[in-house]
Amino acid sequence: MYDNMGEYSKALPFHEKAFQIRQKTLPPNHPDLANSYNNIGAWHKMTKQYPKALLFYEKSLQIREKVLPPNHPHLASLYADISLVYVQMEDYSMAYSFSQRSFDIRQCSLPSDHPDLKVHRELVEALRDKCK
Repeated sequence: MYDNMGEYSKALPFHEKAFQIRQKTLPPNHPDLANSYNNIGAWHKMTKQYPKALLFYEKSLQIREKVLPPNHPHLASLYADISLVYVQMEDYSMAYSFSQRSFDIRQCSLPSDHPDLKVHRELVEALRDKCK
């Protein structure tokens, strides 16, 4: 809620509290823990703390890659989020790699005329050009 209102300083304690509760009550590879890592990573991304965002996104990714099928939409979204962090850090090679993975999943799971495909295809192409 606070994230959506732009009151990021108030949001982090709630994300951290939810994470602590989940960490105490759930097994280490539970998808809800991945959600907590993802939420904290998103908070760090919104507050431009990109290296910290990557740390939390990577923890979320480690869990999600273990518990979700390889073409799951949550993985596509997470790959896209990681890609955007790398763009902000001007690491276009890594951004391209994660963006391509996100696009590949979307291409398998969305209809060919879905507007998200066009947006993500253009992003992949722009990042590929940046890497040249």
